[in-house]
Amino acid sequence: MFDSLSDKLEATFTKLAGQATINEVNIGIAMRDIKRALLGADVNYKVAKKFVEEVREKALGQDVVKSVSPAQMIVKIVSDELTEIMGGENKPLNLNVKKIPAVVMVAGLQGSGKTTFCAKLAKRLKKNGKQPLLVAADVYRPAAVEQLKTLGGQIDVPVFSIEEQNALKAAQEGLESARQNGNDVVIVDTAGRLQVDESMMAEAETLKHELKPEELLFVVDAMIGQEAVNTARVFNERLDFDGVVLTKLDGDARGGSALSIKQVVDKPIKFMSVGEKVDDLDVFYPDRMAQRILGMGDIVSFVEKAQETLDLEKTRKMQSRLMKNEFDLDDFFDQLQQLKKMGSIQGLVEMVPGLNKMIPKQDLDNLDFKPIEAIISSMTKQERATPEIINGSRRQRIASGSGTRVQDVNMLLKQFKEMKKMMSSVTKMTKSGRKILPQNLPLEKLLKR
Repeated sequence: MFDSLSDKLEATFTKLAGQATINEVNIGIAMRDIKRALLGADVNYKVAKKFVEEVREKALGQDVVKSVSPAQMIVKIVSDELTEIMGGENKPLNLNVKKIPAVVMVAGLQGSGKTTFCAKLAKRLKKNGKQPLLVAADVYRPAAVEQLKTLGGQIDVPVFSIEEQNALKAAQEGLESARQNGNDVVIVDTAGRLQVDESMMAEAETLKHELKPEELLFVVDAMIGQEAVNTARVFNERLDFDGVVLTKLDGDARGGSALSIKQVVDKPIKFMSVGEKVDDLDVFYPDRMAQRILGMGDIVSFVEKAQETLDLEKTRKMQSRLMKNEFDLDDFFDQLQQLKKMGSIQGLVEMVPGLNKMIPKQDLDNLDFKPIEAIISSMTKQERATPEIINGSRRQRIASGSGTRVQDVNMLLKQFKEMKKMMSSVTKMTKSGRKILPQNLPLEKLLKR
């Protein structure tokens, strides 16, 4: 996400790097480039104009301390302003209320990802100790109810629905069902349309009036650019929603909607959806997103995601086996599974400072763990524990069973051997107190096949 904007901003800062002072001339050139970069990222014109004016004013009004270069100062000011236009600070869901169940109503256009978001939110709330109930109030699109039921089954969260095409009745009866069954949060999936129309808005207004939700969230597809902002404005005028959810943000290289929407409707972005899996939902932190836009990464989110998804017991055992030089292909396979739980590889790479510059985006787009998983899964337990016994006939059998080539099996075994050798060296250096910087040995060719 934000690839285009990040690259252009970096180019602007590079031009400033050789400047000894901040003055009207170099700031004028930098602000012109930044404004073009923002507009190129589909940021609202008024937002871009105001942003540049704020940065210019603050840059010219500050003295550059001796330990900081003009370029570093501008990066800091731009980071602060990006944070500000995206909301300043995270605004969490308002579910700490005495009323049980709390109601979260979800609205938006058809195709924006509302139904999937409802399931993602339910899973997140369940992980945090809540007892959510999903209510299918999108009674007009036949597939919507079934989709919600399927998603609810995947995350083990109950789904309430009725046969009638009556959204209000479905929501009210769902609320009563939650009271009777001890659900403390009700997530209501409402109907969307291909365009904003009066009947849809009137129904949504009725639902809000009757349900009195603690949170009314507007879900919008980030990939539709400025139309996302325009739609948000219309919905907010009618529904006065509490927060925004940006979906498909991982597929938008420009990101203009994320930078514009808060300023236009004055409502916080609360979540961002960065994939199709039910785990691919992140809380939106404006300061962390600003850092990612500027290529600084987001280590805090990376660590939080690791803590949420990784099996700590397995990780400890793996570390112990590494120290004893007992790491085998079963351990490697387990690590792949844990890595996949953390979300898209591209999203993880963006969180690590500098790593997104080291690995070309086209390489990330082509990464695929399936060949490796298939090869390891086609091995016997003995072969995974002692890869040294895998001779020519075994390699042929493994390739045939995994749907890959013998060359792919050979590549995996070779690189695993090199990786294990490297790990052994690191372990010895660590025990002896010496430091070593291991070489990067990615399974790049096989992953990209």
